[in-house]
Amino acid sequence: MGTVELPLVVGVDGSESSLGAVDWAVDEAARHGTPLRLVYAFLWERYEGETPSYSLDRPSEQVLAENIVDTAEERVRRRNPDVKVSTEVLPEEAVTALLHEGYSAFALVIGSRGRGDLAGLLLGSVSLAVAARAHCPVIVVRGDKAALSGTHKRILLGVGDLTAGSGAVGFAFREAEARGCTLDAVHAWRRPAHESADQPLRASNAAKLHEMRAATLLDEALGRAAGDHPAVRVSRATVEGPARKVLLERSGDADLLIVGAERRQGHLGLQLGRLAHTALHHAACPVAVVPQRV
Repeated sequence: MGTVELPLVVGVDGSESSLGAVDWAVDEAARHGTPLRLVYAFLWERYEGETPSYSLDRPSEQVLAENIVDTAEERVRRRNPDVKVSTEVLPEEAVTALLHEGYSAFALVIGSRGRGDLAGLLLGSVSLAVAARAHCPVIVVRGDKAALSGTHKRILLGVGDLTAGSGAVGFAFREAEARGCTLDAVHAWRRPAHESADQPLRASNAAKLHEMRAATLLDEALGRAAGDHPAVRVSRATVEGPARKVLLERSGDADLLIVGAERRQGHLGLQLGRLAHTALHHAACPVAVVPQRV
């Protein structure tokens, strides 16, 4: 009996952002050999009556939804006819539907802004909620043309203090291996405020100690995954400074930024750290938020 092939699920709604997510997801599915599942979710009953009709006078929102997924499916077939694709229209709230889909998905792919979002928003409410709560990796497709087309040939992984053995590390190595590109693993560290520069020698020694600790943490975080993926080229860097600033600066040379997000058992609210939140709003490339249990 073979293993179940989990799909790459894409949330579509007809917006330019979601069409860009579809294009990105087609290439991603081809790299990993996974099928695509295109999902449109909307509670049209709220606006068209409590019971949707499936006759010729079907609710206009349902007809629109079916047109949207049909158009997206055709877009997939034009971009890569070898990728297996299926579609579904779900009468649910978008966040609820996508979170449910995430339980049986290789990953969720969504655009940075949806059809109903207000102009000027950096990140749509659905994208933020799904990235913060999903139980599988979530890729929010954003960034410039070079990053979206994968021309940098670099994956950027933010390694935090609790990243050792996390899903983010394994996801990053699998992604770099599938793309045949370099994995940039970066750990940002900061000196405590009490280490004053008034005593340069002591400050210098303290900085060297922090640098050594950071390098050790980075090696430990990557160790097992690096052994499992020996063909992946890894560039390791420890950088003094705020992680958010360091990773945003480096995202301009990456095709994908991967960060971990804590998922606390029994906690139902948004679970995004400041790093993931900032990356989703400002990174120059697509961002993958990978849950890790704590």
